[in-house]
Amino acid sequence: MVRDFRSAKAVLYRSLYKTARWKRTRLGQLADEPLCRMCKAQGRITLATVCDHIDPKTKETPEGFFAGPFQSLCDDPRYRCHSSRKQQQETKGYSGELGTDGTPVDPLHPFNRA
Repeated sequence: MVRDFRSAKAVLYRSLYKTARWKRTRLGQLADEPLCRMCKAQGRITLATVCDHIDPKTKETPEGFFAGPFQSLCDDPRYRCHSSRKQQQETKGYSGELGTDGTPVDPLHPFNRA
């Protein structure tokens, strides 16, 4: 048996991903925005496969879970915009992306806060 160490709140919202309502929401978002938003910002064209909650706090209630706002992201192994980059941003509070000159592009990055 596999133990789930998530909080009760996380278990609740994760179950919502299996509902028909979420599947319709996801398909609608991907139809409206078929390309990965993060890749597009970097000049790449990558098909989106994930309907992402822009603000992770909206997942805390069932009403907010389905209300959005959403963005389309990819989970392409080359970029991992959803499973890696977005989650790192949520954890750290800023993007770790670098510009062409090698400096951080996010104004919230610690190197840009001087």
